[in-house]
Amino acid sequence: MTIEHPASGTAIFKPEELRNLINSIPRNSDKDKFEALLYSGCRYTELQEVHGKQHRLQQSSLKVRNTKALVKAKNRYVKLNRQGERAINNFFRGSNLPSYVAWWQNLKRWCRNAGINPSGVGIKSTRKTWESYLVTIYPQLTERIFLSQGHTDLIALKHYLMIPFSKEDKEGMLYFVEGWNE
Repeated sequence: MTIEHPASGTAIFKPEELRNLINSIPRNSDKDKFEALLYSGCRYTELQEVHGKQHRLQQSSLKVRNTKALVKAKNRYVKLNRQGERAINNFFRGSNLPSYVAWWQNLKRWCRNAGINPSGVGIKSTRKTWESYLVTIYPQLTERIFLSQGHTDLIALKHYLMIPFSKEDKEGMLYFVEGWNE
């Protein structure tokens, strides 16, 4: 059963659900897009904007333009682990993300195919899942995580630090976040 993000109600996938969901995506090109969103934690529009700009991938980081109006910094560097680098490289080789509506409909369908309740699943689910995993596994790196994700400490404290994951969930998260702290 997915966990609901405390502030927005957006679904956050548990590790087992995430594995099932990825396995239920029938086309590799869509898996590449999903994993690029997941392992970067980028906002949807940020990843759309960076598509085709391979030069933005530099030394385990992806340079993105901040799309939030309230953010002072024009750009930020999104830290990637090895799986994130692989996912972004695969994303660069394929087509760009579709419209929000098409992606949202795909997510809902893939969730149903994976036996996951699609309630609360949306465009932000991958981003919120990723940041939640990072904060849970690397609590000593919260400031670095928040900077990579384009959040302030206050936003992150309110939204990500109190999500109730089980011991099994935490063990399952290690597969996804391994190497992010390097």
